[in-house]
Amino acid sequence: MEFARYHPAINLLYFTAVLTGTILFRQPVFLCLSYVCAFLYLLKLRGLRALIPGLGLLPLALLYALWYGSYHHFGLTVLGVNFIGNQVTLESFLCGGTWAMVCVAAVLWMGCVHAVFTTDKIVYLLGRVSPHLSLYLSILLRTVPRLNKQRQRIELAQRGIGRGKGQGNIFQRLRNALRRGSILLTWLIEGIVTTSDSMRCRGCSLRGRTAYSLYRFDGRDRSFVIGLCSLVCVLLMALLLDQTMIRFAPQVVMMPITPMSCLFYAAWAALCLLPPVLELLGARRFRHLQQTAL
Repeated sequence: MEFARYHPAINLLYFTAVLTGTILFRQPVFLCLSYVCAFLYLLKLRGLRALIPGLGLLPLALLYALWYGSYHHFGLTVLGVNFIGNQVTLESFLCGGTWAMVCVAAVLWMGCVHAVFTTDKIVYLLGRVSPHLSLYLSILLRTVPRLNKQRQRIELAQRGIGRGKGQGNIFQRLRNALRRGSILLTWLIEGIVTTSDSMRCRGCSLRGRTAYSLYRFDGRDRSFVIGLCSLVCVLLMALLLDQTMIRFAPQVVMMPITPMSCLFYAAWAALCLLPPVLELLGARRFRHLQQTAL
């Protein structure tokens, strides 16, 4: 029951809805929920490697909020004066922090998109719409992991002949770095051209071509679409009722938190937590099947 095993159209629809809400919603509760849920899902997908982008972006968001508050002057609540004599207001600081959190949450969701969407899903979704774009994207996604492996091979080979990283004086190191970069760039261009010609000769860009696919739109996908559309309708109501917005000039103004607001928060949290919940249910079901088999 992993979310990545759902139909590619379902994955695209879900991430489009979540990213759209993350970019449009300015209310702090919605942004915090989006950030926390994206961080949890990225932890489930990538493990401890998700700690670096998940926690490392928060200091950058704080620095951006400080910079924004120092150079944009609006609001009534003065916090202090910066080093050039300009007033720093609470409203401008919160506005910068809100924009920074929007970017941080969107980056984490894009990390989830990169982990869920594989090359075959992109080819499946774009193959009939734009065969050329599908071909170029599949080549690019396939080349990125190979590029790092080829860089390590070039480094190992150059180190064997005394031209590796850290060998020689500073001028030799610079010349060796340029030589390794030239080798890697030549390999990259040659690989892209060869792969493109090979795929084109196989009829990848022909109109009306067919491709084998494992994806089928079944009852599980229909149930997910119904639940997703229901939550999106509730959030559209929140957007129309101004529950998702906040104003910073001349002072911070947002809708008060009411039981109806809590309903909208719950709907947004349920939408953002759909993939992690499906992952947990899938893992529990797998353990139950293992115990039954034993």
